[in-house]
Amino acid sequence: MKLPSSNEELLKNLETLIAQTYEVEKEFIELKNILNGVIEFLPQALWVIDKKGEIILQNSKAKKFKTIPNEGEIEINSKFYLIQISQIKDKKIISATDITEQKRNERLIAMGQMAAHLAHEIRNPIGSVAILLSILKNDCKKSANIIDEIKSSIFRVEKIIKSTLLYSKGINLKIQQFKLSNLIEELKKSIKFYSHSKNIKFIWSFKDTEIKGDLDLLMLVFQNMIFNAIDAIEESENESGIIEFNFFEDETYNIFEIIDNGIEFKDKQILFEAFKSTKTTGNGLGLALSLEIIKKHKGEISLHPQKKGFIIKIPKTI
Repeated sequence: MKLPSSNEELLKNLETLIAQTYEVEKEFIELKNILNGVIEFLPQALWVIDKKGEIILQNSKAKKFKTIPNEGEIEINSKFYLIQISQIKDKKIISATDITEQKRNERLIAMGQMAAHLAHEIRNPIGSVAILLSILKNDCKKSANIIDEIKSSIFRVEKIIKSTLLYSKGINLKIQQFKLSNLIEELKKSIKFYSHSKNIKFIWSFKDTEIKGDLDLLMLVFQNMIFNAIDAIEESENESGIIEFNFFEDETYNIFEIIDNGIEFKDKQILFEAFKSTKTTGNGLGLALSLEIIKKHKGEISLHPQKKGFIIKIPKTI
């Protein structure tokens, strides 16, 4: 039985409407998935709350919070968050932005300014004491060992001052070509000024080649590494120790290994954080400064994958 034309037209319109409804629903689902993806992609934790105070939407970062935080700055598990709240009609949007790095940088700037001021104040009297000790040593042969120990302590203080000033002022490279043997000889000299009670064997494995870099700054990096290794052996239960300085190269990098058999790193997460130290001695600047210097050379520092120590890679073309 044939439907009247008006009914046929109505049925056709109904089919078109149903098809359009399916299309709209499909687009709505797609749009919702995109919206959820955008919310998940955001660096902040995000909640959408209805007028009853119930969560109607949140991303995975928000699920890590035990409760919905109040507005302002909060600290949770040693991390700082800035909580912001906005109202859209009867919905409340709450975001939590991680500002831990910002707070850390603010503290470092303040500490750096204070440290630089103290370093300037200390440097002159330390220099005077070192000169007077050299004069005193010539007159007091019997006290030579005590004087050498005092000079060793002054050397440590001077190293801390130099690192502090360098870290606070910033690093500027003076690239030059130099012999690796010159660097090794200077390292051997500096070790003599770094006192230690245990018998430590130093193994130097390198070929006398020329490399590019800032000699003074790289000297500071390797001093930090070797002095840290000495301290690790001093703190260990071993009666003696071994420190290896190995050099090899590939087509792209000059590669250095500094390895020791001292105590293991207590907290690998803070090794390169300024003003934090895993040692009983030190100001926590050595490795942080070393990392900055190597980065300026477009290189990298990493923990040795098999042994206790570090691998430093510096590009041959800087």
